[in-house]
Amino acid sequence: MSESSGLRELKKLLVPGGLPELGPGPRDGVMSFTELNGTLDQLLEESALPPVSRDLVRGVMLLWHDHLDEAHLIVQTIENTDGSFLHGIMHRREPDYGNATYWFRRVRDHAAFPKLAVRVAPLLDMDGSTKLQSRLITSGKWDPFAFVQLCEKVAANPPGDPEAEIARKIQGLESEVLLEYFVNA
Repeated sequence: MSESSGLRELKKLLVPGGLPELGPGPRDGVMSFTELNGTLDQLLEESALPPVSRDLVRGVMLLWHDHLDEAHLIVQTIENTDGSFLHGIMHRREPDYGNATYWFRRVRDHAAFPKLAVRVAPLLDMDGSTKLQSRLITSGKWDPFAFVQLCEKVAANPPGDPEAEIARKIQGLESEVLLEYFVNA
């Protein structure tokens, strides 16, 4: 399987259920743990990814499909900035915002932050959220702590709330960027 076709097949798994909620879920339409793992086993077996990258990809997918406990079991064993990034997302969705912040402090300045800032900026421009953009992207850099604060602020807002929807879209972009990064790193 070529790298680009493998990434394309993996990205198809970011569709079921739509964008993840800011909280733990579960939501309708996601793949069951068993179904997702079977699909991932096949796709990752055909890839040339090293074992740690396979675990990171699996972690992204488990989080997308609301299998937070299973994702936690994987990411807590990956003791690098990539594992800390996913660990921070898992706790942000749990929600345990203080613990999420702890894990993002361990991330420091992740190599995926610039691409995330680039992908998020047009979304915020389209929405006219200049105030939000100045909080989340400062001097062209992604601020994961500001995003944790935003998620905490809007997580309990009613369905359809504009800020909560933007946060969900950002979270979706975060998953896409990390998936691309883990496959191509």
